[in-house]
Amino acid sequence: MSMKQTPALDAARRQMRPGAIVRDGFLGADRRPLVDILDADDAAVKRLGYTHAALAGRMRELRAAGARGLGEAVCVPPHFEVRVDSVRGKLPCPFGHPGLYPKTNITVKNLAQGGRAITYTDLGIHMIEEHGFYEGRGARFRADPAELARILEPPRA
Repeated sequence: MSMKQTPALDAARRQMRPGAIVRDGFLGADRRPLVDILDADDAAVKRLGYTHAALAGRMRELRAAGARGLGEAVCVPPHFEVRVDSVRGKLPCPFGHPGLYPKTNITVKNLAQGGRAITYTDLGIHMIEEHGFYEGRGARFRADPAELARILEPPRA
């Protein structure tokens, strides 16, 4: 990607601070400039042989399958357990993208990997697909690209 820091990214980073949109923010303990976070995750996704859209598509697919459970875990072939928990309310995108995203936590367990799990959100799916943003290191819903790919097993791009 090799982006440059812009006023728009500066504004997005301000929205990612704790309390601006969500209590804990989107960056965790990550102090790198936003452009460096985006570039590092973009490079990781490319090294893995994926695209942001492919990873987000797999996240959305498993979310849709898990939504059948209405808050209970659902078995999703070939070896996943998915639970979708909704909380009242919606969140805006910190990048200023139009729209609001439901407050939903999606937990996917890969039963073939001993129950290794990852939890992500509807807003997280959007931020990965539209902005290539997986959240900062140490953020509550950080979706490390390698861990995401390992657990969700999306088809390669």
